[in-house]
Formats: sequence, C-alpha cells, structure tokens
Amino acid sequence: MDMSGSERIEAPVEQVWEGLNNPDVLRRVIPGCESLEKVADDEMTARVVLKIGPIKAKFDGTVRLSNLDPPNSYTISGEGKGGVAGFAKGSADVSLVPDGAEATILTYTVKAEVGGKIAQLGSRLIDSTAKKLAAQFFAQFGAAVCGEDATPV
Repeated sequence: MDMSGSERIEAPVEQVWEGLNNPDVLRRVIPGCESLEKVADDEMTARVVLKIGPIKAKFDGTVRLSNLDPPNSYTISGEGKGGVAGFAKGSADVSLVPDGAEATILTYTVKAEVGGKIAQLGSRLIDSTAKKLAAQFFAQFGAAVCGEDATPV
C-alpha cells in the first residue's frame, strides 16, 4: 500500500517538529495507541490496537527515526506483530515546510505492507482504513500541537 498527502497545521515548523518527536504527544494522537515508549533518541516501542473490518488486533512493535534533518524532515519506519492477525510494517518520509510565520505544511509519503489474516481482507478495505486512520491522526495531531484537546474522535 502506498499513500501520500499533505496537511496544513496551524503552528510554526519548530513546534510541529517537537510534536512529531514527542512520545507523549504521539501516544495521545495515534489511533488505538496503548503505549509508546522512547528507548533511544531514534527508537521507540509501541503497542497499538486496531480494528480492520472484522479483525481486531494488538500490534507490538518498534518505531525508528532515520534521515533526520531537524526541523525539516525525517523518515519514520516501524513494524509490528499482531499474533494470529498478522503483521504490519512500513515507513513514511515526512517533510515540514513553513507556510507563513505561524503555519506548517506537513507532507508525507507512506509505503506499508501487511501480512497474515489482515492481508486477506483485501486492499480496498485496508486502504480505506489506512486513510481513515491517517485523517484521525492528523486531526488529533494538529489539535495537540496547537495546544487544543486531542481527545480521540
């Protein structure tokens, strides 16, 4: 699965960069995130529970940051195992560009792969779920970075 897009966030680049690298912010805004712990400057462990169609799975995995160019861009990659439900792995190239003094355009390109029972659901369901989760993430992330309540929708 490949997905790309951009989002306008009403905060300066430095503030958006801090949010993208803050485990507390990310834990609150990643849909289904139960835990996210920083284990090194460029690595975190995570537990996420997701429902994709009829399958609900708990994924335990790692997240790594690479190609760091603060506060302009990085690559975030990860993989998680969901037991009998299968696995998910992927990466996203993220870049931040100022849009005036008080806003940022965040652009992303995602490449992901799933296997196991989840893969049997079909690409249409997986793609639509991924787009829905991305929309939830960006709505909540934008609110959190701007200091608003990031309660899941």
